[in-house]
Amino acid sequence: MNASNVLVSRFKTLFVVDAIGAMFSAFMLGIVLVKFESVFGIPKSTLIILATIPCFFAVYDIACAFILKKNFALCLKIIAVANVLYCVYSLYLSYSHKEVLKILGWIYIILEILIVLVLASFEWNFAQKHAK
Repeated sequence: MNASNVLVSRFKTLFVVDAIGAMFSAFMLGIVLVKFESVFGIPKSTLIILATIPCFFAVYDIACAFILKKNFALCLKIIAVANVLYCVYSLYLSYSHKEVLKILGWIYIILEILIVLVLASFEWNFAQKHAK
């Protein structure tokens, strides 16, 4: 495998990792937290909104990993920025429901945001380093 193929493989791996993370977020928010709404305090309507967004991210990631032939760095930057915007929106929605959010709800949201921000930072830096 030449260096170019290795780099493409690494980009594709990042898209797949992001897709898996997005699907996990969608599952947790749209199924688990909805079932335990009273424990976390996040309203069902907010959870459904927050669960829907990563579904779109997962579709984008899978398309980038398996259909995309070029512009990997640009597409990785796009999902990195989308992830950061999702974090900001998650925080905004959580804060707008601060009266009903329970400590476990805050813990979940903060942990998810931290994980997504670390991934987005890695994606952005990798794309910057390997942009042509």
